[in-house]
Amino acid sequence: MNIQFKKGVLEICVLSVLAHKDCYGYELVGEISKRIDISEGTIYPLLKRLKDEGYVTTYLQESAEGPPRKYYRLTERGRKEEQDQKDEWMRFAASVNALLEGKDDSN
Repeated sequence: MNIQFKKGVLEICVLSVLAHKDCYGYELVGEISKRIDISEGTIYPLLKRLKDEGYVTTYLQESAEGPPRKYYRLTERGRKEEQDQKDEWMRFAASVNALLEGKDDSN
């Protein structure tokens, strides 16, 4: 997949996954990688920015496999941002799909 496509949708993908459940970083990569090939290194700078912007908060949770894991959770502000981005994406995707399918809105 085109790297620019991935960069453009990664934030909304992270917000969307976190809207459904809290995740630790590696788990988040796994969830997104089921559909889009991404590397672990691309998620952590984005998570830091989302935290700095107040869209996510973190907490530590004990792990049976090793040290405690840092989980990410959407804040109320993050939930609003996720919904806003999802709405915008749906309008954008519909417009692109119409262009690709050769539909003419003037009819």
